[in-house]
Amino acid sequence: MLQIFQNHINNDLPFLKESKLLIAISGGLDSVVLAYLCQSLELDVSLAHCNFNLRGDESDTDEDFVLNLAQDLDLEIFVQHFNTENYAKTNKLSIQMAARELRYNWFQGLVKQFDFNYILTAHHADDNLETFLINLTRGTGLEGLKGIPEINKNIVRPLLKFTRNQIKNYAKNNQINWREDSSNASTKYMRNKLRHDVIPVLKDLNPEVIANFQNTLCNLNDTADIVEESVQAVLKRTIVTIDQTQISYKVSGFKKLNNPKAYLYEIFKDYGFTQWDDIINLLEAQSGKQVFSSTHNLLKDRDCLILSEIVSDETKFETSINLEDNNIETPLGVLAFEVVNQINKTDGSAIYVDKKTLKYPLNVRHWQKGDYFYPLGMKGKKKLSKFFKDEKLSLLAKEKVLLLCNENEIVWVINYRADNRFRVTNQTKSILKIKLSK
Repeated sequence: MLQIFQNHINNDLPFLKESKLLIAISGGLDSVVLAYLCQSLELDVSLAHCNFNLRGDESDTDEDFVLNLAQDLDLEIFVQHFNTENYAKTNKLSIQMAARELRYNWFQGLVKQFDFNYILTAHHADDNLETFLINLTRGTGLEGLKGIPEINKNIVRPLLKFTRNQIKNYAKNNQINWREDSSNASTKYMRNKLRHDVIPVLKDLNPEVIANFQNTLCNLNDTADIVEESVQAVLKRTIVTIDQTQISYKVSGFKKLNNPKAYLYEIFKDYGFTQWDDIINLLEAQSGKQVFSSTHNLLKDRDCLILSEIVSDETKFETSINLEDNNIETPLGVLAFEVVNQINKTDGSAIYVDKKTLKYPLNVRHWQKGDYFYPLGMKGKKKLSKFFKDEKLSLLAKEKVLLLCNENEIVWVINYRADNRFRVTNQTKSILKIKLSK
């Protein structure tokens, strides 16, 4: 196995030979063998062990084991203790998800602190099959059937091509000791139930199931590449605008497709959506119809679908501006206040007002139903809702509008129109320029 592993590193993962590596080590069979293999190839590795304090003395014994292993292999080791149960309760996570989150957050912290290039984990071919079956039973698309990626940003899994039996045989042949996690014997968790009850049956039916599965993964990944190319081509034809807050897509571009639902799924699945029938119905829906995920909403607005991140009421912006304030940060940019001698042409990102008409403190806030103002250059007042309709603002664009207010009066619908009541006249003695800078 050592020779096969070396060939795999040389041919498929050669960048590891010139990198500073951090091995996630539990003390179990897989991670211990990975440490021995890397040390045998003289890779630049250190070890990182998490004590999740979930199994009492057994957790502490695992820690002692990896400390001794690091000493035997003459490797640097980092150890961290976690109160996993408390973290899971506080963040409303399962114990498994809490442990995973704690583990990877700590690993990434070590990467930044000590300049590691990659984190190595000991996932292998059997783990890959288990993950595939878990996703299959829960329901998934092609992405969920591609298996565990060998390289995912700075996380590398160099044992994915090897089976559990290969790893175990290598350990036995080389008299390598490891720790058995008693929780792995329980079938309470789906992964363990698949490992102990389902996969052995598959292996009895076909001893080559792992090898055949790996070939299937290769085929699925090849197919996924074709799908991705097709999706990118559709995105080029459908995306109208992209900015920091939203993406607009042409509805007509989706309607021309033979299977729009498939493309809508591939494009929007990573935003947490699950109501695919509702999303495809948006193509024929009236303006204003929306579909929500936990993090995003998809809005039908005239001939577009607009994707935007959900902003809760708690994040609504409001701030006061005192007479001495020259610059104020807002979600739209920085508002700068400057007394000037004359009015110059502006691109709409600045207004000029009669400073004497203002009563401090001013305030900046989101617009509210019933707001009205006296648009500069027009006679009379106008409701903001009517103004937005005339400006053809989408529902999402309206939600992001900010107002500069003088007590209860609107001075400026920021970036759109100033109010006539605060304009500069022949009687103005002090001109205040208010400019929004990105």
